[in-house]
Amino acid sequence: MHITTKKLAFAAVVGAAYAALTMLLAPISFGLVQFRVAEALCILPAFLPAASWGLWAGCALVNVMSGYGLPDIVFGSLATLMASLCAVRISRGHGPLLGWGRCLAVCLMPVIWNGPIVGGVIAWSTGAFWAAFPLSAAQIAVEEAGVMFILGLPLLRLLPRSSAFRTALARAA
Repeated sequence: MHITTKKLAFAAVVGAAYAALTMLLAPISFGLVQFRVAEALCILPAFLPAASWGLWAGCALVNVMSGYGLPDIVFGSLATLMASLCAVRISRGHGPLLGWGRCLAVCLMPVIWNGPIVGGVIAWSTGAFWAAFPLSAAQIAVEEAGVMFILGLPLLRLLPRSSAFRTALARAA
């Protein structure tokens, strides 16, 4: 992927939006219950791959405040990056209007990656990793699925139909 100034700026805006949304909604974004609305932005790499790096940076920035320390900063952010890179791969070569199957797959990536990884970070913090891991991973996966399928999926289907969004993508590309 060739990084241009426009793509870097787009990634920075995505990262800032992720961080701002997460901090604005901090009471529901951190802790044992995490309904992180900003995760809906994980659909953006399906349109512009550079958004993956913005999401990673924004996630790392807000995970500093999560209370789970270095494991969350490193592994939580990497989970978001991996989900984003998978979304890029799923959508590659299919244009901005993805079919339902690809849309569902893009929305599943944050669920698949964040459930076990962020769930593992939370379980590790309890001191009883093996006892806490199954419930923590399942809980994070369900919460992530809620965000991705209630907010992310409609955005993934509707944004490509918006002329303003298509114009912004063309300028960023």
